[in-house]
Amino acid sequence: MTEKLHQLAAMLQERDDLDARIAAVTGRSARQGDIGEFVAAQVFDIELAGTATQAGYDGTFRSGPLAGRTVNVKTYGDSFAGLDISPHECDHYLILSGPQRPVGAVRHHRWRISAAYLLDSRRLIEALTARGVKIGIATSIRRDELKAAQIFPIAGPKPPIRLTQEQAALLSLFA
Repeated sequence: MTEKLHQLAAMLQERDDLDARIAAVTGRSARQGDIGEFVAAQVFDIELAGTATQAGYDGTFRSGPLAGRTVNVKTYGDSFAGLDISPHECDHYLILSGPQRPVGAVRHHRWRISAAYLLDSRRLIEALTARGVKIGIATSIRRDELKAAQIFPIAGPKPPIRLTQEQAALLSLFA
């Protein structure tokens, strides 16, 4: 048992060193959400808020069809588990999601972006409210709503935006 504790302590030190290097690149922590915000800012030309704890939204689109609109970036291992919807207003939710998780024992899941979704927050909240869905942490979103909002790797039937080849290639780095 002691050997396993020594192994764990050494591995955690290695992880801490790597997390410090990641934080130096992102300018934020190495937590999943902060990394997702950094990736989104680079791919979608988002100016991030000065602090990672700002209420409501994480940044503002600087260019493109959504220029000037606010966005709350969510990074999930599996977006089908529900969306955390803040009581603070924002214009859009940008979800970076890993693959759907298998049912069963908890295991390590690589940090991946297997899909990206862009939801208009006002329309989403109206639809959820009309169905009587409780809005807050782990708000249940229908698969068809996510599919309609999908922008990566393939776009839904009427995507809110279309990615450029460069944007798709950048997101593919994390697939």
